[in-house]
Amino acid sequence: MPMSSRTRFAYLLIFLAPAMWSVNYLVARLAVGVIEPHLLAFFRWSMAMCLMLPFAYKELSGKWSQWRHEWPDLLVFGALGMWVCGAFVYIGGKTTEAINIGLLYALAPVMIAVASAKMFDDRLRGLQVVGVLLALAGSLIIIAKGQWQNILGVRFVVGDLWVLTAVCCWTVYSILLRKRPSVLGPFARLTAITFGGVLVLIPFTIAEAAVMGLPIDWPQALILAVMVAVFPGFGAYQAYSFMQSELGPAKTGLVLYLGPLYAAMLAWLFLGEQPQWFHWLGATFLLPGMYLATRATARAKTQGAIKS
Repeated sequence: MPMSSRTRFAYLLIFLAPAMWSVNYLVARLAVGVIEPHLLAFFRWSMAMCLMLPFAYKELSGKWSQWRHEWPDLLVFGALGMWVCGAFVYIGGKTTEAINIGLLYALAPVMIAVASAKMFDDRLRGLQVVGVLLALAGSLIIIAKGQWQNILGVRFVVGDLWVLTAVCCWTVYSILLRKRPSVLGPFARLTAITFGGVLVLIPFTIAEAAVMGLPIDWPQALILAVMVAVFPGFGAYQAYSFMQSELGPAKTGLVLYLGPLYAAMLAWLFLGEQPQWFHWLGATFLLPGMYLATRATARAKTQGAIKS
């Protein structure tokens, strides 16, 4: 049976979506000295919300009486997904490299697999346990920059800790999305969550501006904000949703494995961040670990009920 044009486009997106996600890690570094983290996160999600709203408005308005009571959840999700996983990554970008951010964020699906085993009795099997251990080892190698005395002495680069906090909160965010169902579809719900995130960001952005001031080079700051709004904020989310519907979660999960590679390539090309030996060593543990830790879950979802 010939492949439809939609399916061919979905396969193409497997290789494009990780590049869109990785733009966020690139901008986290480019933004240093140009625009402060909370202001960048605020602009990113405000712009992304404006892009999403025309497509989600019909469902949001039609189901208003049903979902308006979900506002506490929307604020919690917004705080986790748009404040912590937004501003904290940009704070981390001040002192850690884009390559590190991409590789550490690759740990998220493994952490989600472990948390799901605890919360939803999605039991980890033999190879998944091996994968979790490999991924954790790879993450520690990257954080410690290959020097184990850094682990023993707890001498981490502060940016790595900001990013790890964001990764942990992304795990909580993902688990809560499954634990707290909504009357809204995924796209409309994301739009509403984004609005909640913007509300949470407002006081932190104002406080940051009062202390750190506003950007001097507004054109450059706005260019960076548009980049993270259009590519990781809007484009990557839509691409992921489209791939889920066309290819299923198992094949869509490939973007998680390609993400660190794309982050390293972009950082090398645009920032001159030469990958070091500990990046390669960490990736050697982390990427196979991600695959082993998440593949059984992906198969189960493909065969049975689907989607987060």
